[in-house]
Amino acid sequence: MTDPRKTALVIGASRTLGLGLAAAYLRRGWDVIGTVRGSRRTGLHDLAETSGGRLTVESLEMTDPEQISALRDRLAGRTLDLLFVNAAITRGDIPIGEVPTDMFTEVMVTNALSPMRVVESLRPLVAPTGTIGVMSSDQGSITLNTEGGQDLYRASKSALNQLMRSYAARHAEDDRKLLLVDPGWVRTELGGPDAELSVEESIPGVVETIERHREPGLHFVDYQGQVVPW
Repeated sequence: MTDPRKTALVIGASRTLGLGLAAAYLRRGWDVIGTVRGSRRTGLHDLAETSGGRLTVESLEMTDPEQISALRDRLAGRTLDLLFVNAAITRGDIPIGEVPTDMFTEVMVTNALSPMRVVESLRPLVAPTGTIGVMSSDQGSITLNTEGGQDLYRASKSALNQLMRSYAARHAEDDRKLLLVDPGWVRTELGGPDAELSVEESIPGVVETIERHREPGLHFVDYQGQVVPW
């Protein structure tokens, strides 16, 4: 009897890093569920057409709690070996004193609050020894912030890290692996054209880092498997 295929759910998989993750897990023989915002066609739909039915596309606006609940209901009965939340926005390098309140709220809700809502809501679908991962950034490290800049984005990632730490403390007896992953400085819309890495250079390391971690509890690591200081 062959072992059943593993299943990964990638939240935010329409392009760049999320799409790369979906493709990487398909290459590893996994079944993949990937989410996109809205109904427009994306690279994930193209990938699904060549997946032989192993990739399912779901619609999710992560900032809408009702849509998170609806996704959980649609996936009821599925067991996830990996839940990975990949979503973030930036609104430019603006000193924090000049950031409008609505912009602050938008970035914090998207980058910190919404990923945690996904984790809290979909946790019951993750296998008891499965993995819950969230895309973070070394810009969320307070220790490494020696130059400033990108105040709001940094703060949102620091908030995400802190919320994941609180989540891990509340579920200290849980055998699931919890990962905050820094993908490196990647050439995406968020990372910009001058970034050091391509998606193709970052994602294999991200996947290897996820797969190497076998110990329960929370770990803050980069795409090379190195521990990132808090």
